Amino acid sequence: MNDARDLQQRLTALESHLAHQNGTIEDLSDMVNKQWTEIEALRRDVNQLRERLQRIEDNFETTQPNDQPPPHY
Repeated sequence: MNDARDLQQRLTALESHLAHQNGTIEDLSDMVNKQWTEIEALRRDVNQLRERLQRIEDNFETTQPNDQPPPHY
């Protein structure tokens, strides 16, 4: 009788522990998905800024001749 009760208590403890771990895994999965979404948004922003900077640099190079000194000389 005592063995059956101990076994039942151990089984209940394992089920409780497993349920807690499953909850933790779900929380971590949600966190990773949210972070991934944020990372993707940041990547898009960085790419847009990189393209914008390239356009500005290209425009600057075409408006500023390299062989003439600046006007203050």
